Amino acid sequence: MPERLPFEQEIGELEDLLARMEADTDASISSAEEIHRIRRELVALKRKIYNNLSAWNTILVARHRERPQLLDYVESIFDEFVELHGDRAIGDDRAMRSGFARLGDFRVMLIGHQKGHTTKERTECFYGCAHPEGYRKALGKMRLAAKFGLPIICLIDTPGAYPGIGAEERGQAQLIATNLLEMSRIPSPIVCVVIGEGGSGGALGIGIGDRVSMLEHAYYSVISPEGCAGILWKVATEETKPLAAEALKLTARSLHKLGVIDDIIPEPLGAAHRDQREMANTLKSYLLRYLRELRGIPPEELLRLRYEKFRRMGVYDEVAENGAAVAAAQ
Repeated sequence: MPERLPFEQEIGELEDLLARMEADTDASISSAEEIHRIRRELVALKRKIYNNLSAWNTILVARHRERPQLLDYVESIFDEFVELHGDRAIGDDRAMRSGFARLGDFRVMLIGHQKGHTTKERTECFYGCAHPEGYRKALGKMRLAAKFGLPIICLIDTPGAYPGIGAEERGQAQLIATNLLEMSRIPSPIVCVVIGEGGSGGALGIGIGDRVSMLEHAYYSVISPEGCAGILWKVATEETKPLAAEALKLTARSLHKLGVIDDIIPEPLGAAHRDQREMANTLKSYLLRYLRELRGIPPEELLRLRYEKFRRMGVYDEVAENGAAVAAAQ
């Protein structure tokens, strides 16, 4: 049974009741009918709750310890994965993984964050917070993919880049900025999917692509709700964090409406951690669709479309802008 989130109390009660009834070996015909009724009720309840998640509850789902991560998808949908290590400068960042892989008929370069499930794994992976070496490694592997004409798949799942002093001293911000620039002009198809957390520059460092999508219950934001609440209200509490999450418009639904992402990839009923196999199959079908769409587009056209894709984001008032410029000149 997966770890239950605070808003899943009713779901938990029904699941416990169902488990007790199914374990009863002396169940009668009437009990079997009751079991079917409870199953239907449970499905309806999950659909009702998960179709109306608040922004803060979406974040709790995205952070779920049992939510599938990069290496889980490597095991379930990718074949012949060969991990590539190191940045050829400092070392090998375990929060950022990369390697050659096969997806269906496509040979690809796979890059993504790994957070870990257990405390030991999470400590080793710095909870998915990559250091400068991780972003340097990612860019080096993208250039290698371009050299061999391979498409690139980036699976994003990080609360943000590593916030330590050493990371800043080694040029964290500059390396992320370099990745943004270089990814915009790598002549290979790039597909980016936010599979869990998409926090700040840590996510953007591998987030420039020809197709950018999110899983249904992932989030993508310039800052964490805790950080935002700390700035706006000077303290992150149980009251201010949900307010910040709502204001940030960080859910897949909001970002798709704003034109920041291309698609919302549906999750199984009750989110990805409840049925990892179904989630993996759904993600695989979307990735294959994107690769087929991008295959055959000449590099020059690919780069032009990628540039225009990001230039179209955002809305501004040209008349007001011109008026302000005239007023400033006077």
